[in-house]
Amino acid sequence: MNIVLFGPPAAGKGTQAKRLVDQRGMVQLSTGDMLRAARSSGSELGDRVAGIMDRGELVSDAIVIALIEEALPAAEAAGGAIFDGFPRTIAQAEALDDLLAQRGSKIDVVLRLKVDDDALLARVTKRFGEQGRADDNPESFKVRLAAYNAQTAPLLPHYMAQGKLVEVDGMGAIDAVAGEIEAALAVVNKTPGAR
Repeated sequence: MNIVLFGPPAAGKGTQAKRLVDQRGMVQLSTGDMLRAARSSGSELGDRVAGIMDRGELVSDAIVIALIEEALPAAEAAGGAIFDGFPRTIAQAEALDDLLAQRGSKIDVVLRLKVDDDALLARVTKRFGEQGRADDNPESFKVRLAAYNAQTAPLLPHYMAQGKLVEVDGMGAIDAVAGEIEAALAVVNKTPGAR
């Protein structure tokens, strides 16, 4: 089973992805983690990534897709992938669909953690005050949240048209959110043609 997990920063996406990895043995494919790993790998692709990042440029869709393609065999052997932070654009979603189709696979479900932006900002502001984490700075968080909302908005109708979008209340307790995710995955598993 291949899952796309959508959720803005601080929505608990990483927590839920980790639970799926622990409980189902799936592989989490986080593009941020993959780019950092590629950069430090010393491989030809890693050297290209390092050069791009050092120049402050955005890594192209082609390179990100190449990283995902490299990681897919391990994910397939583990029973599926959780795509975290990818795709972010329609072009990326289409490239991912094509890549998976070439391997006789597909995205089975897109789980969107629905959250309240104001509540997230309050959560991040509190955490910043208590822990001082740089990525929780309320002002930079507002920018990240706006970018997430702008980037992912076009993807929602794309996946809805494919019948793959499932919305989960991301504002509940961790276990409640996990329960909703498990219920959604159980429905997908019963759907004809689901992997």
